[in-house]
Parts: sequence; C-alpha cells; structure tokens
Amino acid sequence: MPGIIESTTSHGAASNGNGQNGAHPALSVPVLIVGGGPTGLLTAYMLSKFGVRSLLVEKYPERLAAPKAHALSPRSLEICRQFGLDTNAMRKLGSPRGDSYWVNFLTNLSGERIGLLPYERMDKEVLDCTPEMIHNIPQPDFEKFVADALESDPNVEIRKGVAFVSCEERADEVFSTVEERSTKNRWQVKSRHVVACDGTRSQVRNFLRIESEDETMMTIHFKADLRRVVGDRVGMLHWITDPACSGFVIAYDLGGNQVLISNFDSKRHPAETWTQDLARSTVSAAVGKDIPLEILSYRPWLLSRKVAREYRHGRVFLVGDAAHSFPPTGGLGLNSGLADAHNLAYKIAAVHQGWAKSSLLDSYEDDRRQIAIVNSAQSVKNGKKIFSFLKTLGTAGIDDVEQARANLHRSIHDPAKQGMIEREVEGQREHFDNLGIHIGYVYGDKETPTSASSFTPKFVTGARLPHAWIKLRGSTAALDLPPVDVSYVSEFTKDDIAARKYSTLDLVDMDNFTLIVSSKAAWAERFQQLQDALDEINGQLQLRAMDADFEFVDAKQLELFEEGAHFSEGGALLVRPDQHLLGCPGPQTSARDLESLIRSHLGL
Repeated sequence: MPGIIESTTSHGAASNGNGQNGAHPALSVPVLIVGGGPTGLLTAYMLSKFGVRSLLVEKYPERLAAPKAHALSPRSLEICRQFGLDTNAMRKLGSPRGDSYWVNFLTNLSGERIGLLPYERMDKEVLDCTPEMIHNIPQPDFEKFVADALESDPNVEIRKGVAFVSCEERADEVFSTVEERSTKNRWQVKSRHVVACDGTRSQVRNFLRIESEDETMMTIHFKADLRRVVGDRVGMLHWITDPACSGFVIAYDLGGNQVLISNFDSKRHPAETWTQDLARSTVSAAVGKDIPLEILSYRPWLLSRKVAREYRHGRVFLVGDAAHSFPPTGGLGLNSGLADAHNLAYKIAAVHQGWAKSSLLDSYEDDRRQIAIVNSAQSVKNGKKIFSFLKTLGTAGIDDVEQARANLHRSIHDPAKQGMIEREVEGQREHFDNLGIHIGYVYGDKETPTSASSFTPKFVTGARLPHAWIKLRGSTAALDLPPVDVSYVSEFTKDDIAARKYSTLDLVDMDNFTLIVSSKAAWAERFQQLQDALDEINGQLQLRAMDADFEFVDAKQLELFEEGAHFSEGGALLVRPDQHLLGCPGPQTSARDLESLIRSHLGL
C-alpha cells in the first residue's frame, strides 16, 4: 500500500457516535504513532528499519508550511545517517554554510550592528568532534525529506486529517479512539504501544493528565529579499533590538524565505486581534525600511517551560514536544525530540521482536527526561541573558516605543556603555554554541553541565561513542553506507576531504550491539562465546577490530582511543544500538561479564 494516504471512512470501522465501533473489529497495528511532524515521521521511519509496522495519524490534512525549527544539530544528523537517510542530500536543502555562519545583533536589519558572534560550531575544527556539522534546514523541508523516504514503505501507513481522542489499556494492548476530523467518524486502533509525537498541545498528554505550562510569542513567516538589506552582514540569526519588534529573524534563505519570531505585548495586541497589517508593520520595523514583502502566515507560538513528569504511562510514550517544549532561545526542542525517538525506537523493536523484556522501555524515561531538564534550563538561561541584554540597552519594560527606541540609540552611542555592551554580547556566546549539549550528554548523569558549549569526548557508560575519522577495511569495507561529503567546508583541501569519509560512529549498526576492540585475535574467543549466548535470546552482536576492520586517520584521535578506551592495554568498548556506550570492558573482562551487562540492559 502507499505510505501516505488521505483518510476516508473506508479506512476504519464506522462509528456509532459514542466513540465505539459497532460490529466492526478494531484496526490492529503493532505501534500507533500520534503526530506527523518530524519526530513522528522519524519514529515511523526508524521502526520500519527494524521491521516494526506502525500507523501514524496526523490531525491536520496538511502540515503548516511556515518554518519553525531551523537547524539540525550534529547529533540529529548522526542519527539520520545511522538509519540511512542521506545527510549529504540534506545539505543541498536549506542555507549554505556561508550564509549561516554568524549571529548579528542589530537595531534592525537596515540599522546599526551592535555585536557579532559565530552561530553554533561551524568552524572546520568541529569535525574533529562529529562527522556532521550543524545544518540550517527549515522544519517543513526536513519533514518532507523523511516523508518522501516513507512514500512507498509497506511498514508505515500515514492517515492525515485523523486526530487522537482517547485511549484505554486492556491487558497487553492499547485501544485508542481516533476521529476523522472532516466527518467526525470515529474508530478504534488496537496496538501494543502508542507513541505520542503530537506536539506542545499534545492531546495524548492532556488525556493522560500530564500537565504543561505555556506562554506566547508570535511567529511571522514572510517572503522578502533581504540580501540587499543585510549586505555583507549575512548570518543565521539576526537579533533585533528595536522595541517595536524585539525578537529575531531566522534567515532560512536570504533571498526569500524568512521568519520573524517576536515578543509581543498580549495586553496591547492580543493574539486573536492580529491582522495582516499588524504583522506587516512588525516585519517592516524589523527590516528598518520599506521593501517588497509578503506575509505568508502569522500565528502565536505556545511554549512550555516544563518537562513532563513522566515519559511513559503504561504502554504509551511521550516523545518530542509532547514530552517537553522549550523557549526558542537555543533551538534545542526539535533536536531533543529526534534524539528521544532514536533512544526509544530500538527499545520498542527489541521488545516487539522478543530480545528484550518490557522493562527495557523504562530506561527511555531514565535516559531522556534528565536531558530535557538540562535543555529546558539552558533555554531559560539563554532567554534571561538576552533580555538582560535588552535591559542594558534601555529597551526592556518601557511601554512607549519611541522612548525605548531613543534609549536604544543613546545607549549604543554612549562611550561609557561600550564596554558593558561588548560584555553583554560576549555573554550570549553560550546561547549560540550548544555543542556540549548536542553531543556531550551522558545517559544516567544527573549533573547539569557548567557550560553548554564545552565538549570533551567521554569514554564512560551512557556517553555517545566518541567520533574519530577512520578508513574502512576488511569486512567493514563493504558497508552499505555512502561516505560523508565534507566538501561544503571551503577551507578543506582535496586531501582533507578524502580523509574524512567515515566515522567510528559508522561502525555501529542500528540493530546490533557492537564490540569495538583493538585486536581481533585477543577478543575472538570471548566474542564467539558472547555471540553464542546472545543467539539464545535473538540478540545481535558484531565485532569491529582496529587491526582488521578499520584504522584511524588521525594520530591524535588514535591516541584519544588508546587512552580513553585503553586500546593500547587491550581494552574495548561495548556500544548499544543507539551508539551510546553500554560499557568499557577491560582486558580481563570475560564473555560472561559482557553477557550479564547486555542481559541486564535488556531486562533479561
């Protein structure tokens, strides 16, 4: 059947008006996914790669075209790559690196520049830490990219215009009532699990009575050629300090596709009173001059600063914005959601395919909720810093726009305030460099990082397998994986590009535990014993040896693994299917010890 279909009454049993199906049996599917945004689509895609069928229901007939999230983090791209989504092709969508490199602080787009910072880590050195530099791509483009990959997928059915209503657990199944919005017809879906990816205003979360707190900003999607306005002041983000439009412009495409996210006074301009004219005047204030522009849409953005109290409610799981929703300062929401899906997908597959007990699913909340708490706190911290900056400029808390604007221009020209303004701009640096949060989190670690920017590769249980550039050989040379293409980094020579094609992360298959060692011979017997033991539980294990399957490209990265993983002493790394370390066995670790470690993780 086609992967994406429109909902009609023939797709489900007819409703008798009270949400129950008359004589018709419930539609049955292993996993019901609620929500067709990027997290829901990626969850369906990953489950299909494991051979797990799903039905995805999306309440809107069409997804909103207005861009929301605007960047995929290094970790999100690493996840996509592991599951066979072509990240090289993704880089041909969205903004090129040269247009995205900077964050500008401006009075308005036509006015004075107050400060300048790099946007995230887009320097060539970041590729020593990850094979995938952050990439600016509008959320709708990413959604379409994944949806296109699902178009003919026999394991995934997508029904648009169908909303979740309620659910009830009976024994080992969930009976969910869904409704076709155009006809109000209802029917039931029977599944083993429900994955809620239905956003900030999640109906699933509301039904389960898991609370969330909201506040409002205005997102204005507009079309305008800003290249003539910004000149050589290109950048990913343009923070506007003018009090009439305080907020930021996201430059998806400087030649046309833009979004202004603006704080607005809900007492002066309640969300329901906004018009095309008000949206246009707000954008014009941000631009600072009259230019041709088209308002494509405007809508309030409801934001939650609370993380759901629970991520698992029986057989129902909250993922992405349904589980957590952050202020936009930091842009951590979408990427946190994609990592949620990555963590959960292999666990659901393991339970459905019989190589793990249901208790493995408890570790989803244990792993991911703490990450959301840290990311939420970072977003709030970023917001406080940026509003402190506005206060320094004399624009915060003043109702009179002209007075606030006069204060702004007086401040930026006051010699006595130049040092303070420079310090305030520098104080925003962590806001736009979240590398430590993006790839440095450790499952099970309850400590809050001192800096979102600080990243050091970690060889500890729960950490993401550190990246290093490698050359494949032996059995890995035939990996069905396209090489990474870093030619978008203009500073690299041909030799630099040729040396950066595969990562240690590529050694980890999505459906295997992986034992990475320095010497194949030293671990061969233990590996075979372990493999035999895992065969009894349908578990999958692969061995990757430095002396047989790969070699490090860079001597410093080899030294990192020799010291961190004790490769030089015969140590090893045991990696989960989601590329996080399950353990760091030493040279004396037995096959029985490793088996115990894996069985404990799987709840066996």
